[in-house]
Amino acid sequence: MSTRPTRPDVADWATDFDHTHADYAAAAPEIWAELRSTCPVAHSDRFGGTWLPTRHEDVSAIARDTDNFTSMGVVVSDERPDIPAPMGFAPPITSDPPFHAIARGLLLPAFAPKAIAKLEEGARASCNQLLDDLLAGRGADGIVDAAEQYAQHIPVRVIAQMLGLPAEDGDKFRTFIHRIITEPGQHEEVPGEETFDDYLDNAIAHRLAHPGDDLISFLNAAEIEGNRLLPEHIRGTVALLLIAGIDTTWSAIGASLWHMAQHPQDRQRWIDEPDVQGFALEEFLRFYAPVTMARLVAKPVEIGGCPMAPNDWVLLPFPAANRDPEVFDDAEQFVIDRERNRHGAFGLGIHRCIGSNLARLELRVALEEWMKRVPQFELADPSTVTWSTGQIRGPRSLPVRILS
Repeated sequence: MSTRPTRPDVADWATDFDHTHADYAAAAPEIWAELRSTCPVAHSDRFGGTWLPTRHEDVSAIARDTDNFTSMGVVVSDERPDIPAPMGFAPPITSDPPFHAIARGLLLPAFAPKAIAKLEEGARASCNQLLDDLLAGRGADGIVDAAEQYAQHIPVRVIAQMLGLPAEDGDKFRTFIHRIITEPGQHEEVPGEETFDDYLDNAIAHRLAHPGDDLISFLNAAEIEGNRLLPEHIRGTVALLLIAGIDTTWSAIGASLWHMAQHPQDRQRWIDEPDVQGFALEEFLRFYAPVTMARLVAKPVEIGGCPMAPNDWVLLPFPAANRDPEVFDDAEQFVIDRERNRHGAFGLGIHRCIGSNLARLELRVALEEWMKRVPQFELADPSTVTWSTGQIRGPRSLPVRILS
């Protein structure tokens, strides 16, 4: 699979930003802080016109405004989506009202706290199996990759179990996510049998012929007003669950471990003060929120004094909103026992992440099991840590040295 030429360097983050550039991935928090104080709603001509608000007030206003902004496009690319609202290509995240409430309602029971709690035992077993392999395979220098050997496998196994897909297809899932999220529009076309749609169609057809106790089988049998779901509805929802349920969570786990590797005092508080752990999990989500969503402007509108035109892209950097000093005390500081923490890591408005219970469970279990067995560790070499580009930010390579 060949890639297109690298995008040109950014001349000015206020007028020429590119969220898919490696420089953005490496220094996003610093870029948000600078823009918030100098140009809180940045604009770029890239991708056919894109806006980047960085204040919590503006991000929240856009996320909650379903009249002037449509969710039919949530991943910025050079093209505009060709499946219009109200359903969009990946319901419910790409659905506008009133269809959004219907599509979301179908999924709510599967992501309710009691349903998600049933996945904890399997998630914990997966974490310990990964740790067994990681610890057994470490070299004399004690260096392992906490992202590639641990974080990136946990949500793959959990979501595969939910959907009734083979856990061994994890590498395929990562390839699909890389094409769609990390480097949108930067890859040449691939053969039809290697596309995400083809994989999904085969998986859905298999479950239709061999139904089981899984989410794909549930969607195959679900109805709206007495009618079975359209094939594109099922395919889009399964695609959403795979993409949104994997890359986002492994990014949160990886970023949390990246933090702990550099802050021995926080590691010690986690160990010594179990009551702090709940606050710590929410602070990891606030400070290292991985997800930036997008909207398309539906009608002429003005945000932060900036006139936006129909069909412009608007990024919603929830991580930037989570660091706004107008909303959070010591916003640019990680406070492990922060008690007041109404962060927007899972989004704002009607599209708030339906999988928040699942993500919290995976993050909690992943950190609990790692800290039980690897309580002391550090970055092997900070310069070797790499971060993903695009709308989901987290460590892709995280070499750490186990100290005990």
